[in-house]
Amino acid sequence: MKAIGKSVSRKDGIGKATGGAKYADDITFPGMIHGRTIRSTIPCGRVKSIKYDFDTTGFTICDYRDVPSKNIVDLIEKDQPFLVETEVKHMAEPIVLLAHEDKEKLHAAKVIIEYEEETPVFDPEKSTLSFKDIDIIKGDVAKALASADVIVEGTYRTGHQEHVYIETNGLIAVPEEGGYALYGSLQCPFYVIKALRCLMGSAHPNIRVIQTETGGGFGGKEEYPSMIAGHALMLAHKSGRPVKIIYDRVEDMIATTKRHPAIVKHRTGLKKDGTLVAMDIEVILDGGAYVTLTPTVLSRGCIHAAGPYRCDNVRIRGHGMFTNTPPNGAFRGFGAPQTEFAVEVHMERIAEQLKLDPVELRRKNALRAGDLTATGQTLREDTSALMVLDEAVRRTDFSRKRKEYKGTNRAIGLALFFHGAGFTGAGERNLKSKARIDLTETGVRIAVGSTEIGQGTRTMHAQIVTEALGIPYETVEVAQPDTSRVADSGPTVASRTCMVVGKILEECAEEMKEKLGGMSPADYFKKNGPLSIERMYEPPDWIIWDDKTYLGDAYATYGWGCDVIELELDPYTFEVKPIKMTAVQEFGRPIHPALARGQIEGGTAQGLGYALLENVVMRNGVMANAQLTNYVIPTTLDMPELDIVMMENPYPGGPFGAKGLGELPMDGPGPAVVNALRQLGCDVREIPATPEHIASCPKMNGSYA
Repeated sequence: MKAIGKSVSRKDGIGKATGGAKYADDITFPGMIHGRTIRSTIPCGRVKSIKYDFDTTGFTICDYRDVPSKNIVDLIEKDQPFLVETEVKHMAEPIVLLAHEDKEKLHAAKVIIEYEEETPVFDPEKSTLSFKDIDIIKGDVAKALASADVIVEGTYRTGHQEHVYIETNGLIAVPEEGGYALYGSLQCPFYVIKALRCLMGSAHPNIRVIQTETGGGFGGKEEYPSMIAGHALMLAHKSGRPVKIIYDRVEDMIATTKRHPAIVKHRTGLKKDGTLVAMDIEVILDGGAYVTLTPTVLSRGCIHAAGPYRCDNVRIRGHGMFTNTPPNGAFRGFGAPQTEFAVEVHMERIAEQLKLDPVELRRKNALRAGDLTATGQTLREDTSALMVLDEAVRRTDFSRKRKEYKGTNRAIGLALFFHGAGFTGAGERNLKSKARIDLTETGVRIAVGSTEIGQGTRTMHAQIVTEALGIPYETVEVAQPDTSRVADSGPTVASRTCMVVGKILEECAEEMKEKLGGMSPADYFKKNGPLSIERMYEPPDWIIWDDKTYLGDAYATYGWGCDVIELELDPYTFEVKPIKMTAVQEFGRPIHPALARGQIEGGTAQGLGYALLENVVMRNGVMANAQLTNYVIPTTLDMPELDIVMMENPYPGGPFGAKGLGELPMDGPGPAVVNALRQLGCDVREIPATPEHIASCPKMNGSYA
């Protein structure tokens, strides 16, 4: 192939390397003023009074009474207000908006809010309000547990995780003839426009959303930009001037969404030889104060909770609970890293209790083509659990090293995992995602709402069109996502941008190639003028899913991975030093090998941070360490040697056989690390496994290494 499987130059590479790319805070408009959000300082209660203790001359001030239509962020549920009316449900909840042309005056302005405080709920297990409940039932778990030779139980916990995208949230609202334009750092422009149309109502129908260059997202810029965009638009509507709101790092970390903390409880029945006979699992997520994307996160978490293992009798109960904390939302993997951490650590404990080799336990129970998942989906030929497991074990000499390291302060640990690509069940069918290719005077232009947030979307889509259309890569342009000019290709989330949107583009390119009739795009344009091809995604016709029972074909395909980590534990400071990580991943086939490798390296680094370093400290319902001096993320000095292995097992429904990749690498590092620590005598069942946590958890065999 000419383009597929080649590490071609990035479409956005030169602009970003030279500083020519424009991010939200690089952009200005004539007459622009700056916005600021005044937030609640209590986690639960009511607003009694608001006093503006400054000279308000030259200020634009908005509260809930300035909402043009509906004071609701339109997402899954319509429960979260843009601005508090009376009831405060979490710390840092927006109450008042200010804007001024002078930043110093803006930030010096003092707003005094008097509250009537109430008792908050911070523990999801004590909460009485559930946003979402799920019950997946396969077989007869009670009967199977009663007949099991061995039952192993365990509770596992994962904490918040902050996205720490390199660019904080930022939006600019600009009045223009007949409406408004919103420019900003975001993942899902059509999500934002939906929320803004609800905010503004039918009297203000002409709104468009334009994604600027975006410095990372990881899910944190999926739903939250709707909130900040609404604030900027309200101020622009009232002032009649362009308004820019850019969060600093502290505000971004305090106010925006994080990964859902999880409590996962396992009760597993087995035969003496290690065969799984029953899995009874409960998943509790801390949703925070509003629903946001909790049902979606809980859904994926529950579907992945049994891990990549076959078992005839499974019950998975899920609960997304309310607490008086800032809402939690999407974060790379959304739900699967939490539940796959639990099942993989649990499998290690099962192997230990049954005195079985952990590799053989996994090999015996790993899903194969023809097996049924926890939701009753029959897996197809692109099922690769054994492929990645065997390669990882062989490549790392796992069994020999596991024995060799015994009695030292070094250990080796393993995790097997999978990740569904695309929206769950009927989600892709309901989205009706579209993509378009337009002929230009020199080639073609891709017009989709999929966003480039650093992962290489522009480049990868251009490669697919180049290959399918048979034209030079240099003649393929990618349009800036502008909701008034591009097709709604659905959100840039859920490992779907390559597999789903890329497939539509492949089909558009094939149809355009037929219409060109052997002519080059330039010659056809010169002779016949413009030509556009737009198509809608058609998911596989065999997918059958029941949203009520959560049974059926959850995903069109899955990516598969196996991580093996070697690490050392300092017996005095309890600091963990990762030495080498081997990440074996199967995701159909890489469209751009260098970008794919970068995704795996980045996801692995993020997963190691989740496992060892990233400890969100919550006090009185708000993040207390909201700065990069004491919220620690991995740097190059913290990273081990990485051995990245990309295996191929093409999915026929993806472009040139590709599956989704972006989230898969996040699922394995956490359990691999904890399983290695277990070999050193450390019974860790919670992450992050900070030195303080390791020092306080139970010792096995009397001591650590």
